[in-house]
Amino acid sequence: MATILKLTIWVFLFLLYALPVQADSVHVLTVKGAISPASADYLVRGINKAVDAQARLVVIELDTPGGLDTSMRDIIKAILASPIPVATYVSPKGARAASAGSYILYASHIAAMAPATNLGAATPVELAPSGGAPPEKPATPDKSGEKPASTSPSQDATQGAPQGVLQDAKTKKAVHDAAAYIRSLAELRGRNADWAERAVREAVSLSAEAALQAKVVDVVAENVDDLLKQIHGRKVKLSSGEITLDTVNLTVTRIEPDWRSKLLAVIGDPGIAYILMLLGIYGLIYEFSNPGMGFPGVMGGICLLLALFALQLMPISYVGLALIILGVALMVSEAFLPSFGVLGLGGVVAFIIGSVMLIDTDLPGYGISWALIVPIAATTVLFIFLIVGMAIRARKRPVVTGSEELLGAEGEVLDDMQNEGWARVHSELWQVRSSMPLVRGSKVLVTARHDLILEVKPID
Repeated sequence: MATILKLTIWVFLFLLYALPVQADSVHVLTVKGAISPASADYLVRGINKAVDAQARLVVIELDTPGGLDTSMRDIIKAILASPIPVATYVSPKGARAASAGSYILYASHIAAMAPATNLGAATPVELAPSGGAPPEKPATPDKSGEKPASTSPSQDATQGAPQGVLQDAKTKKAVHDAAAYIRSLAELRGRNADWAERAVREAVSLSAEAALQAKVVDVVAENVDDLLKQIHGRKVKLSSGEITLDTVNLTVTRIEPDWRSKLLAVIGDPGIAYILMLLGIYGLIYEFSNPGMGFPGVMGGICLLLALFALQLMPISYVGLALIILGVALMVSEAFLPSFGVLGLGGVVAFIIGSVMLIDTDLPGYGISWALIVPIAATTVLFIFLIVGMAIRARKRPVVTGSEELLGAEGEVLDDMQNEGWARVHSELWQVRSSMPLVRGSKVLVTARHDLILEVKPID
């Protein structure tokens, strides 16, 4: 019995050793376009999925002009808290990691770029001044990307910034906060902190090769496979301690956005959110002007809620939103109370100004273009004056069907009657009641209805 047990154990161990071991994986997440709540949700969930799958590495392929500060910080928090290494790779060739992308690159355990890419220009764009005199002695970076030797950090903090920035306290605070934030990330990862601060204060940029020489990034790689080869054996610091990367024979698994991220990406687009908001307003206006339709009210409510969800994730101007609502209200008032175009014209002007002011930022990818505002404004005018106007005029027309239509109808008495009798009304026989005697053939007018009995009076 003991021999059989030992033989079974040996066979089990042999089979366990002979079975092929599943290769470790690296999860690749791809972000193209502005950093938004949708991309932040996708990256945070992607990192969590990689942790659950016990992946060796997460690679973020990045190509972005920048984005929202709140979304950027959510991504960076997920990277800093990740128990597995995260490599941000600016790819493909011709891509960039501007503004928020530079922060994400600095926060990652491995910073990599493809040839012919660039990073930098990390000044808070939404708070940048519209004017201001240029500095007398602008700081000029050398070829390596380092600061000039004659420029001290304190001088660099003021010399590279336009005069308008220094005069605006709000902008000043935002730039200082952003500079301190990216410097802390650079010091955490052991990268060029001085250049990182200059990228915020002076909006400078670097190419991939210059960034590698200036120790801003760790690797310049042709593709993901080349990246994995180059970072093999590197040491990185995680929250749990220092580890050595083993990126040989890893299975590359690309994680595509799920339905939630795709939905957020669609409704999170400023143009789509703007259209959804107006569709919601149109639907509710049509439902209120013509009660009982049902479908416009239901769809309008759904569109309006989706739009409000998307707008609360964006830096919107509540003054612009109020102007849009005021413009629609004035145009509707013109349909009810004709004012020779005064209310309607004022509504169109308020609507257009509100649309321009709605998104309160200059971040790339977050504005509403004139190519969208003008057609939407024209459509709104046509909707208000044609569709809503037709609905209002339809409500003022006399009733032509149903029991209400009997009121005011004419009839003919069929027999002599004292108080009650029969009459023909609309080719139908009705029992009628009158306060005075009527003779056969008399013309009567219906004044009221009580169930199946009509109150009538003679027509003089």
